[in-house]
Amino acid sequence: MSVPTPPSRRSVLFGGAAALGMTALTTAQADAVTEPVTVSPTDPRYLDLTRGMNQRYTAKPDYVSLPHTTDQVVSVLSTAMAGGKQVSLRSGGHCFEDFVHHDGVDVLMDLSLLSSVDYDADHEAFSVGAGAKLQDVYERLYRNWGVTIPGGLCYSVGAGGHVTGGGYGLLSRRDGLTVDHLYGVEVVVADGTRPRSLVVTRDSTGAEADLFWAHTGGGGGSFGVVTRFLFRSPGTKAPLVRPPQEVLLVALAVPWAELDEQRFTRIFGNYARWHYQNRGPGAPPLSSVLMMNHRRNNTIGLMAQIDAAAPDAERALAKYLDAVLGDTPAKELTSSAGEFGPMPGLARPRRLPWLAATRLLGTNTPVLTDPTLRAEHKSAYVRSEIPDEQLATAYRYLTRPDVTNPNAMLVGFSYGGAIAATDSTATAVAQRDSTFKLLLQSFWSTPDEDAANITWVREFYRDLYAETGGVPVPGEHSDGCYINYPDADLSDPNWNTSGVPWHTLYFKGNYPRLQRTKARWDPQDTFRHRHSIRKP
Repeated sequence: MSVPTPPSRRSVLFGGAAALGMTALTTAQADAVTEPVTVSPTDPRYLDLTRGMNQRYTAKPDYVSLPHTTDQVVSVLSTAMAGGKQVSLRSGGHCFEDFVHHDGVDVLMDLSLLSSVDYDADHEAFSVGAGAKLQDVYERLYRNWGVTIPGGLCYSVGAGGHVTGGGYGLLSRRDGLTVDHLYGVEVVVADGTRPRSLVVTRDSTGAEADLFWAHTGGGGGSFGVVTRFLFRSPGTKAPLVRPPQEVLLVALAVPWAELDEQRFTRIFGNYARWHYQNRGPGAPPLSSVLMMNHRRNNTIGLMAQIDAAAPDAERALAKYLDAVLGDTPAKELTSSAGEFGPMPGLARPRRLPWLAATRLLGTNTPVLTDPTLRAEHKSAYVRSEIPDEQLATAYRYLTRPDVTNPNAMLVGFSYGGAIAATDSTATAVAQRDSTFKLLLQSFWSTPDEDAANITWVREFYRDLYAETGGVPVPGEHSDGCYINYPDADLSDPNWNTSGVPWHTLYFKGNYPRLQRTKARWDPQDTFRHRHSIRKP
């Protein structure tokens, strides 16, 4: 494999400055940027750097630190710990809850400048900085080496949180979870008197093997500061998977005017049934998103993608659409549905280069890129067809006449396929035989709308899982929740009456090993948030 030599950091810095016309950049200023950037409350950058995607949550730290290197992360963490300050970690700022941005933060460490994507010859693996955004990762891996990782849709999600939570996307039914291709992590830990960095890999043994494993789905902000990931696919001659050359992509709208309860529940039920019947390894490499917005949106949407080189791909896609929609009329998607904006050019399946399709879907997400929006989210792994009572509950909440928000929604994301080929204990992601994920969420603009939207999401979720204490307890129909769609209510007995703790919903039987790893590598609980791993 030919691995081009990347340009030096200095050439990138000054080449980029020249391209932007930054002729006033002095040598002293350029040298200064090699130190960690420190942003205080009086700095004009402070407001941008202390808020994430969800505008319900902001932080007011003493300062924000942006390191450029692993050594600088060690230094920043050492200084903060010596001063008794609580450190919060951020890569892309997409955390749904207050795990990153909250009142208790003294130092916010922003990893966005650790964004390189390179080939590490020593480890024979691809190196991805924890601050790299997913679309940049896809672009650089593909343009330089023709490879990719099976990661998420949204272009601006940071690798740091996405990978440590397991990671999945439209290629996961073909290639598995993101962490199924993780070979190693470089991580700064606080297991002694001073922070230190180390690299742990799939080949590590003993406590270091546990530390690597904990980063394959144990969530971010619990064990240390990951500065970069090493990716190498297991059991293959190729160092990393190659994406499809082309995909077939389709996006359709079904007007709510065409939907009574019978038709709605048939579509939702058909979506669940197809995924249940095609849940195992060897299933078609087709992934789909079912976007069930509230009736106020006027539309529900269905998007599907399949590797164009898959056997009889066009027929497989047509059969899928027929299996889900049946005789319900569908048309082009001319308005937003779910997290996607309009896609009128995809009313008929269209053959597109993989990278172009990935860019289209990843950047066409208005509710995820609007910096004014507030949100509430809840998740569930689904293991079976949807019970009739849950179908009826979904219809009732999505047609409630008192709801006025078109961005209140229930979304289904494909799971299964190659994901199921890995054992539930091989990585920290325990949910391996689920068929698809549900994401219940609402987006709105002002604090005055908080109560109505949060209550709608909470009550919908409670009633959807009324038989299991208001949460998707692992069992016949459900398999818990996704740590990368965190939900503070899982630890609130007012909303989780199941008696099943939040950590079982996220991690199931893998939690005790995560706890032992926490005790070994972060004995002082330096890295913590509302749902971080607790020591035994």
